Amino acid sequence: MRRLRRPGLRVRVTAAFALGALAISATVAVASFEITRRTLLSGRERSALRAAYFDANVVNAGLAGDDPDVREVLRTLDTGSVRHAIIYRDGRFYARTADAGYTQALPLDLQILVGSGQPAVQRVRTDTGAALAIGIPLPDGTQFYMIDSMNELDRTLRVMSLVLALVAAATTAAGAALGAYASRRVLRPMHVVADAARDIAAGDLTARLDPATEPDLERLTTSFNRMVDQLAARLERDRRFAADVSHELRSPLQTLAAAASVLARRRDGLDPRSAQAASLVADEVDRFQSLVTDLLELARSDQPADRSPTDVADLARQVTARKGFDPAIVIVEPGTDPVWPVDHRRLEQIIANLLDNALRHGGGPVAVRLGANDAIGWLEVDDEGPGVPPADRQSIFDRFVRGRAANARADADGTGLGLALVAQHAAAHAGRALVADRPGGGARFRVQLALVTEGECS
Repeated sequence: MRRLRRPGLRVRVTAAFALGALAISATVAVASFEITRRTLLSGRERSALRAAYFDANVVNAGLAGDDPDVREVLRTLDTGSVRHAIIYRDGRFYARTADAGYTQALPLDLQILVGSGQPAVQRVRTDTGAALAIGIPLPDGTQFYMIDSMNELDRTLRVMSLVLALVAAATTAAGAALGAYASRRVLRPMHVVADAARDIAAGDLTARLDPATEPDLERLTTSFNRMVDQLAARLERDRRFAADVSHELRSPLQTLAAAASVLARRRDGLDPRSAQAASLVADEVDRFQSLVTDLLELARSDQPADRSPTDVADLARQVTARKGFDPAIVIVEPGTDPVWPVDHRRLEQIIANLLDNALRHGGGPVAVRLGANDAIGWLEVDDEGPGVPPADRQSIFDRFVRGRAANARADADGTGLGLALVAQHAAAHAGRALVADRPGGGARFRVQLALVTEGECS
């Protein structure tokens, strides 16, 4: 089962600010709404009760005569369009206008209380919406009811709830924006550390952090700089050791090469076994010289790339011709500017090593393609060999590693450093080297180079 990727720190900080703002705004909104609702309802009930008692006195006075007209008494009330008066007298309900269901809206328990001589108030729902039912007992058993519509109050509360919801949403958005800003400010020193680490990985061992930039991270910056100093010192010792060893090996190698050359020239005068031994010695001396040369190159490959504008198409044709191949196999993709800001020496060795690799293990190169898109330039070398198995496509660029096909053929040619140098030179250009299958068979080695440095991007 695939594990879900944990959100980044910036996302978590932003989400925490947003959730905090949402919780606070929602709590304030709910509390404000509830307090306001209770206050408005309480005030509405008080005003409705005052109006109901006033109308009850008017009705009581109107019913004091002999054989009063109940409906006429109700018509004397100024109830407007939101209040509806009902009188219960002699077992009958009287309304000012058509009932419209208001009588049925009177709760039975409210009628029982009023019938027992106690005034009562209850919230009810009529066909037209929420209302307040007020019952007031009158002398001689008459009951006066007032149904006061609360639709206007309901609309007010709905508008208020919508406004509070919008305020909560705006507060949440503001919290998220504040969290994003805060996380960006907090993580800015981490970006500086990441940039310095990237520069160091690319070979710039002079990259350091300034402890004065972020006083709170002084311990981190000091430890980071100390680590880089120790790393630079160790790499310098290793580089110097490899360079010294390789340099010291050159002198005896030159002597061996001279002796092997003498033996090779006189091979015809030797017996067959001696001639074969002389040939083997000459071949191994040549291979040893190639190994020493590659070791010297590796010893200085951790230095930053010395970039300058270079016509890579012309350089590729020159290297291809020098290696004995047809320069016509160099193809520049349409629309590609062939002048790239690269290290001339490193790129020359990349091309030469890929061509040598194609010759040794791939039956020879069939195409060398150059192209660029955005800020990335790429170089591809196709061969017509057996290809590289997927299991070897990462390790083949390690030092002293050769593909399984070469090992299976007992191929002792090569030092196992050619592709490692290709990967090192690509990394010095903030790029990478990779291999894939060529359409139609064979391998396709691809080197990607960053054509714009970080300083130019910013």
